[in-house]
Amino acid sequence: MDEECRNCPALCETRTQVVHGYGDVAADFLFVGERPSAAADASGVPFAADGEDASGVPFAADGADGPESGTTLRRLLERLGLCDATSPPERPILENAYLTQLTRCRHPDRAPTDEEVANCDPFLEAEIRMINPEILIPVGERALVELAEEYTRTPAAELALPERHATTIRGRGFALVPMIDPRRQSDAQTQSWVEHFAQLLATDYRQTKGRRER
Repeated sequence: MDEECRNCPALCETRTQVVHGYGDVAADFLFVGERPSAAADASGVPFAADGEDASGVPFAADGADGPESGTTLRRLLERLGLCDATSPPERPILENAYLTQLTRCRHPDRAPTDEEVANCDPFLEAEIRMINPEILIPVGERALVELAEEYTRTPAAELALPERHATTIRGRGFALVPMIDPRRQSDAQTQSWVEHFAQLLATDYRQTKGRRER
């Protein structure tokens, strides 16, 4: 993983650092967001020099309350037993979960372009090969579309959120369990995703790829 990547000149000028994946390298569950974010206070106002761009850990900004429901990915991971609730927000202790993004650098004023996502794709592919997860969890619609196009045969027209939130999409080698960005979820959407994922945990979800020693 290149810590000094210069593939996207516009992002090199605005980032604090390259944010590669983080977590349990033997994880069954790999969560993929769109890009590093800035931290937010309880009102949802971002701090330009804080969050994942500063900490170097994907979803680290989720240590702060979200602007709408207050739900964060970290809280979901804690409820599912995938994150130690006593660990610091900038360096969470994860078990059976790995966190990453489509793009590794943050622009403060816009989402990544298609070219920037394509430039980062080799990093994501390398992480997926290294982790070899059982389940991919796209966080947000951009991640859902990118992962589903690569790893499923589901038509793009059928990949919209919120319709695919808290569902399982069978793919080529992986199952996808999409979610709306936790900071944009209603309480009902959060509960439905947690219940769906808990049901998945209770099943033999490894059966499509065979069990492996951990």
